[in-house]
Amino acid sequence: MTTAPTTPGAGPDDGPCPPLAASDAEAQRWLDAALAEAAGRAPGWQLRFAEAGRRCGPSDTPRVRLLCAARPEAAETARLYHQGTAAERRAVLLALDTLDPGPADGLPLVEDALRANDTTLVAAALGPYAARHLAPHAWRHAVLKCLFTGVPVTTIARLADRADGDGELARMLRDYAAERTAAGRPVPDDLHHVLALTGH
Repeated sequence: MTTAPTTPGAGPDDGPCPPLAASDAEAQRWLDAALAEAAGRAPGWQLRFAEAGRRCGPSDTPRVRLLCAARPEAAETARLYHQGTAAERRAVLLALDTLDPGPADGLPLVEDALRANDTTLVAAALGPYAARHLAPHAWRHAVLKCLFTGVPVTTIARLADRADGDGELARMLRDYAAERTAAGRPVPDDLHHVLALTGH
């Protein structure tokens, strides 16, 4: 099952993300130093971004905090995404809400992730940034992709707000439910939940 991590704040002690566990004191020291490098835009901070998984474990939090501290320009953000591993791409997606690039720069990253087979990328793409900027047609298809792939719709930011009153989304959901039923397949519970949110 896919879960979406909380997006951290911009500095070493900012935002909702706590420090690493006390047992990871060495990793915390490394992260504190890496965050200072990123905030100062020191040469090599991108290398810290790449090695954060090895230094701090599998959590997305350290990489997202490094991005939020560095505040890279849109072109640099895109380069980190396209040249990165799946974990690095996920961190970029999770940081978009804080970095807030213009839609012309940020939406192509979201759209690329929504085409991926990696459900963790799909879940990370549907954060607050996508909720603000994704066009209705693309957003509806993203909701359906979550239903196709088993990504919990609870990972979709502002789902209730955007689904409210969306008759076209309701039609698409009913069509999908009818297809599943005709094929003898169960209709996901999440579909009924989203359909109820549309009010149709």
